[in-house]
Amino acid sequence: MSGRVAIITGAASGIGRAIAEALAQDGNPVVVADRNAEQGRTVADAIGGYFVQADLSLRKDCKRIVDEALAQYGVVDILINNAGFQHIDPIETFPEDIWEEMLAVMLTAPFLLTKYVWATMKAKGWGRVVNIASIHGRVASPFKSAYITAKHGLIGLTRTAALEGGAHGITVNAVCPAYVRTPLVESQIADQARTRELSPQEVIEQVMLEPAAIKRLITPEEVAALVVYLCSDAAGAVTGADWAIDLGWTAR
Repeated sequence: MSGRVAIITGAASGIGRAIAEALAQDGNPVVVADRNAEQGRTVADAIGGYFVQADLSLRKDCKRIVDEALAQYGVVDILINNAGFQHIDPIETFPEDIWEEMLAVMLTAPFLLTKYVWATMKAKGWGRVVNIASIHGRVASPFKSAYITAKHGLIGLTRTAALEGGAHGITVNAVCPAYVRTPLVESQIADQARTRELSPQEVIEQVMLEPAAIKRLITPEEVAALVVYLCSDAAGAVTGADWAIDLGWTAR
């Protein structure tokens, strides 16, 4: 697979960066979209991509990402909806503004971006949309009401878009990782320790890895490898699926 233009949101670090690097290594032009201008430009420069600074909680920024990608490359073949963030609090104290922002970034933005790339994919008769959900798109955990609501909704969007895209050569899938060793996960350890009254090491052992059969964190590169497959011609018959890469979390 090469020469296919990809937009990746939240590509300045973590899973998004690993996906950007993997797709670029295969010869695909990559649009790196992120709120962090310094890190985003660094990644784009390193892989020979194109950077767009954007706040995905804003509709106009979602539209601008696609507009700039089309202006730069003329087409969008691949969309990776990866951007997200976490906030941990009980429901009774969960900040309402953060709830709204989390749903905007992790559910509304993927819908808008999918909508905005849909016409160019239909015109070409080929497209790949991969939504980076989470194992929390399949199961719930306490103190993460907004994140889990957004990720469950993202799987619903994945299935609906897959049904609409199938006749036009567009596949839409979700990837559902358990805990991946990223800055997002590292920052959760202290928050989980606070809300659960545990030590950081107890959070890792008793919360993050307790349900897992494989007792380690996932690497971003492992997630990227699955995404690259879903973007390939070899995955042309795969759509509407939520792929668990969860260390055995849901095998119970």
